[in-house]
Amino acid sequence: MSLTTDPVSGPYQYLKAQSRWRVLEVAFWLCTLLPYFLFPNYLVLASQIAITALFALSLDLILGYAGIVSLGHAAFFGLGAYAAGILSKHGWGEPITGLIVGGVIAALVGYASSFIISRFRHLTLIMITLGLGLLLHEAANSAHFLTGGADGLQGVKIWKIFGLYGFDLWGYTAYTYSLIVLFLGFLLARRITNSPFGLALRGIRENAVRMPAIGAPSHAHIRKIYTISAAMAGVAGALLAQTTETVALEVLSFQRSADTLVMLVLGGAGMLYGGIVGSAIFMIARDQFSGINPQYWYFWIGLLLIVVVMVLPNGVLGGLKKLFTTWRGPS
Repeated sequence: MSLTTDPVSGPYQYLKAQSRWRVLEVAFWLCTLLPYFLFPNYLVLASQIAITALFALSLDLILGYAGIVSLGHAAFFGLGAYAAGILSKHGWGEPITGLIVGGVIAALVGYASSFIISRFRHLTLIMITLGLGLLLHEAANSAHFLTGGADGLQGVKIWKIFGLYGFDLWGYTAYTYSLIVLFLGFLLARRITNSPFGLALRGIRENAVRMPAIGAPSHAHIRKIYTISAAMAGVAGALLAQTTETVALEVLSFQRSADTLVMLVLGGAGMLYGGIVGSAIFMIARDQFSGINPQYWYFWIGLLLIVVVMVLPNGVLGGLKKLFTTWRGPS
């Protein structure tokens, strides 16, 4: 349906249609239960995929929908991880509280930095986000008394979830916990993108200068979505700290930001499921390729990325959508 056919009811009818759950969506989330039955030995990997997918989803909100390119998004992931880890190290290892604290701290830093982010676009924005990420990385490295520096944060002890479910060696609790948080984060992202606010974000992505002319304040919207995205990334970082009971300096690294951006490109930016699918493809491929050749596995990851971008420029989901549209024909 075109949004221009009816300036009043058209957009809202479109949003209502987009908000409906489809059979493929239900099937997708049911498939996330398959590792319990088909791949029980890979539940630890599955939990890592779920955590990374949540992080990729947070990046998709700003990149795929608002057009904010960030090479330092791991800063918020790391803040959430360190917040949950430090809280646990000092005697409070309750998981849900740790998630909230990690998300809140990341959101506060995201909100403060959003006043800078909202003023710039394109290459300048890339350099600013990269610089902010590097600053936090070096700050954490220097604050050895608090973060453990290059040695990592030691002494993280997480209590049982609701006092009942402890984190086991095989990853059953970790995967269940991570999957539930991922699904809740997805519901939030789905609600945001299928709302008038989500439509405004798409408009900002296409032309941020013209959006205020139709009553959509670009800077305010960017600040809001950037803060939400930072909070979601912080929750993902807290999840990693809790499920592994360790926090390394790598959680703030440029490499993590770059890898997540690659995952989003692989799956398809601006499609919600793109980050989730891309995370699964990337991490499963990394697990398999590193098993074949531990030294040169990045060669195969690079080759995979080149093939996907050349054959499917809009990512795996974008390519499948185009194939389905072609097969279905004009409506």
